[in-house]
Amino acid sequence: MRRKLLIFLFIAIVNLLIACSDQDDLDGLTMLDVKFEVPETAEVNETVTLKATVTYGEDPVTDPKQMEFEVWERGKRDESEWIEAENHGDGTYTTEVTFDHDGIFEMYAHTTAHNLHTMPKKEIVVGEGGEYDEVDDDHGFHTEGFDMDFIDPENVTVQSSTELMVHLFMHDEPFENAEVRYEIWNYDISDKHDWLDAEEINAGKYVAEHDFPETGIYHMQIHVEDDEGLHEHEEYEIEVIE
Repeated sequence: MRRKLLIFLFIAIVNLLIACSDQDDLDGLTMLDVKFEVPETAEVNETVTLKATVTYGEDPVTDPKQMEFEVWERGKRDESEWIEAENHGDGTYTTEVTFDHDGIFEMYAHTTAHNLHTMPKKEIVVGEGGEYDEVDDDHGFHTEGFDMDFIDPENVTVQSSTELMVHLFMHDEPFENAEVRYEIWNYDISDKHDWLDAEEINAGKYVAEHDFPETGIYHMQIHVEDDEGLHEHEEYEIEVIE
């Protein structure tokens, strides 16, 4: 009887320690947060301030790897403007923009720090707001709330392993458990299309590696699917040098 009691106490203590450890892991989860502030409306040619406040846990982020604003008119993301934010040294970042005609303008605050990435999205109605089709044709997206952010690799060279990384979001939250494939081709070299299955290494972050065989401009299309019937894609170009 005493032996059974000791075994029971031992099991209870082990379970308690495991539970405490799991809670510590949860409590220790630190998130990258970006509070993106943009006026809802503005007049044509009015100076508008875009502001992002970046924190990691409770601490301000003063040295991010990336802090840029991307701004475009609805339906024209291919013509977007990337603006490096002014770092005020206290976790806040700003820039000033003006819009020279009526329209609806959309924007991201692209932020990378502590090996995490987030990109909150806002929009502003300028003047009368303009007229737009119901379907948002930016890069072929048709699913409301879905966004794709490909991290353009720098200095890609021949026959060296290149990391391809894309962040997926649904309503500004990481889009998890998707099937992501990279399709790569260069018709100047071959008619062959290479297909790479990406691995989700963090919530909403999908990575694959590829060796480009020759120099040139490669086309790459990212395909995203899930079990609910979603199928989205976006095309990019990658320049490969010696």
